[in-house]
Amino acid sequence: MRGGVTTHSFNTTNLITHLKSRHPDHYDEFVKNNEKKPPAAAKNSRQQPLLQSFDKGRKYNHDHPRAKGITRKLMECIALDNQPFSLVEDVGFVRLMNFIEPRYKIPSRRYFSDVALAELQAVIYSNIEKLVADATSISFTTDIWSSSVSPVSMLSLTAQWIDENFELKKAVLHSQECRGSHTAAAIASAFEGMFGKWKIPKEKAHVVVRDNARNMSKAVVEFGVPSLPCMAHTLQLAVNQGVLSQRSIADVVAVGKRIVGHFKHSQLACSRLEDIQNELGMPIKRLQQDVSTRWNSTFYMIQSLVEQKRALGAYAADFDLPVTLTAHQWGILENMIALLAPFEQLTRDISCAEASAADVIPAVVALTRLLGRRSDSDSGVQTAKSTLLEAVSDRFNGVQSEALYSVATMLDARYKDRYFDTDKKEGARNLLLKVVNEMVGGGDGQHGDASTDSGDPPPKKTRPGTLLLDMYQEIIEENVISEQASTSETASQVHAYLGEATIPRNASPLEYWKSNQARFPALARVARKYLSAPSTSVDSERLFSAVAHVIDEKRNRINCEKAEMLIFVQKNLPFILDL
Repeated sequence: MRGGVTTHSFNTTNLITHLKSRHPDHYDEFVKNNEKKPPAAAKNSRQQPLLQSFDKGRKYNHDHPRAKGITRKLMECIALDNQPFSLVEDVGFVRLMNFIEPRYKIPSRRYFSDVALAELQAVIYSNIEKLVADATSISFTTDIWSSSVSPVSMLSLTAQWIDENFELKKAVLHSQECRGSHTAAAIASAFEGMFGKWKIPKEKAHVVVRDNARNMSKAVVEFGVPSLPCMAHTLQLAVNQGVLSQRSIADVVAVGKRIVGHFKHSQLACSRLEDIQNELGMPIKRLQQDVSTRWNSTFYMIQSLVEQKRALGAYAADFDLPVTLTAHQWGILENMIALLAPFEQLTRDISCAEASAADVIPAVVALTRLLGRRSDSDSGVQTAKSTLLEAVSDRFNGVQSEALYSVATMLDARYKDRYFDTDKKEGARNLLLKVVNEMVGGGDGQHGDASTDSGDPPPKKTRPGTLLLDMYQEIIEENVISEQASTSETASQVHAYLGEATIPRNASPLEYWKSNQARFPALARVARKYLSAPSTSVDSERLFSAVAHVIDEKRNRINCEKAEMLIFVQKNLPFILDL
């Protein structure tokens, strides 16, 4: 039964042949058992070559494809998750990696900081460099940030543009150290260096959105590119000037701050308030502290106080509070919420990723109209409301005469020319036609044919609204225009475009131009340039929020060059990864 009578014939093949010829029943049983055996098990039962078995116990060389891939992913993890380079030397992390891939030898923290980071940055840099070079027009945001944990200041430069498919692209170009005094000359010199590094000619810069500081405004002028102030910062100044500077309101806000501060600095008081919220069947919420540099944080503080009015009243009945609010003061806080709610909504709208300079004129027109209306919630804040209207009018004075805002608004299919004052509308139309003619080379700037033939129709009677969104709708309904005759191709496009109804306000103007660029090719080309401009410098502010997680108390000695590289990689990785 061993397969033969001689030693050399003792093998399984002869044995199987013997079973087949002499013992068919045993052979059939053998075949059935062999068919039930899983293929993977049969494959694994084969003995692997000796050298291959030894290789499985060896560590990867640093240039092994598998090792290089893991190192790349670790570097991406460090940048994306704001992890310190020392992560690769932490005991728990080393044990985890040894379990996941025993053959991988983790490089040192210095390798990641000096080699891996630079290699990843170079890959991303070359990708963005090509995209920036291909862009026909680019808009920028900039800001200066100072660290609270390290004597470091940084200057940002972010870019955004619209590609040929009318998709908005954003990239972080710089967050470099800004040494010495932040004078206009120093900032302008830094701009020269940053634009020079990316080989961006000034002619390609559509606009730089910056804050209202004089040094920044002067720096952009000295650098020689157009600029616009950040709308969110201008709103901040208007609210401070019109509301928070009012003595009666400032006193109420100060009382609210003391109440919030009491609970913020006392865990016992906070626990007692939570118990009261439970007893009253209210959701457990903490009072929000305001930040002096952000007016909307004051709004959220007031909102949280009013929401917890019952709980605070019950707390004051049993425990001591440093101050309490009178019934009149509670009324002022409630009316302040109604007064400032449109500003809070507008701040959120213009801070979103898709907001553009086209949103500024419609927002200002709608806001001033809303502030000019009397409301039942004006009690106690009527003076503040009037002062706030004056502040908004003062801060945004001449916004309809700003060419960058005007053309952008006209080219946003949600707005067109419907939000311009009667005496400004004709000038805006002529300006749009002039810009289109200059960009497409279709005329010498003479555009007398852009005039209207019968003026604006009388306003439609609409139901007075009380919300910011109602103002947008009212203005659209009051500004329906008729078709006009034209004598040139570009003028025909302008008049046909303006003669059509606006698209819904929640629709995308970029999607509109993507679908209609064949109908209005000259206008679409101009829209790619003017709709690329943001309305705020929020991109730079968000960038520095990320920088604050890189230069923090645990890494307050990291140099600015490394910090900038980490931020550059973190913010621009989506260009090469599917995040």
